[in-house]
Amino acid sequence: MVSTPSGSAASAAPAHRGGIGPLLRAWRERRRLSQLELALRAGSSARHLSFIETGRARPSEEMVLRLAEHLDVPVRERNALLLAAGYAPRYPETPLDDPALDALRDGMERLIGGYEPYPALVVDAGYTVVAANRGVALLLEGVPEALLAPAPNAMRLTLHPQGLAPRIRNLREWRGHLLAQMERQIALHRSDALRELYEEVAAYPVPAHAEEEEPAGPVAHFALPLRIEHEGRVLSFVSSIATFNTPMDVTVAELAVETFLPADPATAKYLRSQVG
Repeated sequence: MVSTPSGSAASAAPAHRGGIGPLLRAWRERRRLSQLELALRAGSSARHLSFIETGRARPSEEMVLRLAEHLDVPVRERNALLLAAGYAPRYPETPLDDPALDALRDGMERLIGGYEPYPALVVDAGYTVVAANRGVALLLEGVPEALLAPAPNAMRLTLHPQGLAPRIRNLREWRGHLLAQMERQIALHRSDALRELYEEVAAYPVPAHAEEEEPAGPVAHFALPLRIEHEGRVLSFVSSIATFNTPMDVTVAELAVETFLPADPATAKYLRSQVG
């Protein structure tokens, strides 16, 4: 349905054998910045940055964090950069069930509850559903228990032939959107587990009925709609994804809140009648 752990940060982000240089260069090239452009943004020099990338200079911890900030490196990968430079990880990776995150969990539950009757859920970096409201439960009615527990995965729930896939009227289009989204996440996080999930869901057979259908009424043209059947009705949604601003914990940084807003008045009316 969506369009993003536990354990120590050190174990999740092992030091790079080649040092920080190759990692830093890879991030710079991914962001399509020259050494001069990045150096100017970070208040350094192209010469110093070149020395770092070639292993001739070791950056300070402050410089590593400054470069990571200007390269928009994910929090988990910032720990990897620090380790590769010989420093301790800066960002912890607190298990979501840790008492220290009680306020976070309570806030997420209240947030997605506030979207009812519209569907909303929270996923982690591997698309595991960590919270969902009653609007999501409505759409998942009839999905086999094997896909729902334990720790249901949003991509499996959506694309599995026994999940929501047979109900999605624009499945080929929506499937393409989700797979492209996963490809971007794999490129960003370099996660073997995420790649394995991608290969699994990409191999699911597409139901024979999954031909693109023209919607019966007006649709929102500002975003790709999800058109899904429920109890003989076709509901239409547009989705949005939100993440936490300036997170200081790997777990928190990798959480995403996805909401599905009705793309037409009929969908909104139906959901209000079903989720009291």
